[in-house]
Amino acid sequence: MKLSKQLRIFLLHARSDQQVVRRLYRRLVKEGASVWLDQERLLPGQDWVYEIHRAIHNCDVVIACLSKQFNKQGGYRHEELRIALERANSSDADGIFIVPARLEPCDLPDSLGRWQRADLFKPDGYKQLVRTLRAQVLSV
Repeated sequence: MKLSKQLRIFLLHARSDQQVVRRLYRRLVKEGASVWLDQERLLPGQDWVYEIHRAIHNCDVVIACLSKQFNKQGGYRHEELRIALERANSSDADGIFIVPARLEPCDLPDSLGRWQRADLFKPDGYKQLVRTLRAQVLSV
């Protein structure tokens, strides 16, 4: 199921979902994607706010990893989502830019309601996500 071209993906998630998101990270890397995950990419001493902004602005796709925990108050993920939504609504986001990906049955934030979601907890959820990423490869 390799992607034919390296896609730059930003994984947006709640800190409490770290383990399942790391598994998703590894699967996407095996597919040939260049995946930005804070635990993998941030180095000690870096300005993490700047690096996150830069990563969102330079990626091809943001996968918003959603869970019951994601929707709770607090955490920088809400700022990351705001930045991603600004980019999605601007003219420099071609094709598919934001993919809401539910890690478990949960509500979507209202701000993501207009985008079709992938349900990664369902048997064909990951396959649908990869199909989406392949479609994005063709448009970048």
